[in-house]
Amino acid sequence: MRPRRSLGQNFLVDANLQRKIVEALGAGPADEVLEIGSGRGALTRHLVGSVRRLVLVELDHRLAADLEEAHGERDDVHVVHGDILELDRSALAEDPEALLVVGNIPYNITSPILFDILERPRPSRAILMVQREVADRVLAAPGTREYGALAVGVQSVARVERVMHVPRKAFRPVPRVDSTVIRIVPLRPPPLTIEDERRLRALTRMIFQWRRKQIQKTLRRHPDAALSRDVVEGVARMGGWDFSRRPETFTPQDLMRMARLLAEGGWNGGVDRVAVNRDPT
Repeated sequence: MRPRRSLGQNFLVDANLQRKIVEALGAGPADEVLEIGSGRGALTRHLVGSVRRLVLVELDHRLAADLEEAHGERDDVHVVHGDILELDRSALAEDPEALLVVGNIPYNITSPILFDILERPRPSRAILMVQREVADRVLAAPGTREYGALAVGVQSVARVERVMHVPRKAFRPVPRVDSTVIRIVPLRPPPLTIEDERRLRALTRMIFQWRRKQIQKTLRRHPDAALSRDVVEGVARMGGWDFSRRPETFTPQDLMRMARLLAEGGWNGGVDRVAVNRDPT
């Protein structure tokens, strides 16, 4: 079956790596597993019969039909033909917060899938194979070139670690990039409220959009903030921060606290600018 470039299809053909990825998931007989992009069943074949319930999501109708033909008669396997970004994950799982997620994520929609997985209710853990450069961005530390909104968005709500590198030659067709398997474990209990998370996303999107500017200039001049000098200086003072620094020098914890202090100063994430204390200079 010819892979579809429009769906970002590159099939993992190295059986040893397939087994290692499934082993990294650590799924047992009592677990419910969601596999994203089951494709030709590279990971599926190592999961069928070893977990309590297996949900296979596949967008390609040809591959979904093959999965249904191979496993559709099993009571412990449920094949779903659809786009994971358009499906209600809570409806797919019996217990969404106990769910284990695994998948070889298409490179062209990696970030949306990452953020979708980290929407509440969050799974127990996820093992995902992503483009190596994306993994570097997810795992990036403050002060590095790769550090940005993606790192903050993931690291503020989950622990993330690199499991293994996967060379491009392990796939057919051979992609132009290498891959990395990462493990994501959402923090329990969540460190932020839903409203805190919304403000943090708005803050990180805004400051990294203007990542070459000092934080103080972004908070005063960006249309989604436009805060007064007094508010900005007050937040810097309460946080003990030097706002002449650029955004990549602030840790996820710094930005989590900054979003809260900004909310106390009148900022609501840029949704209702009328309520924001603005200074056009």
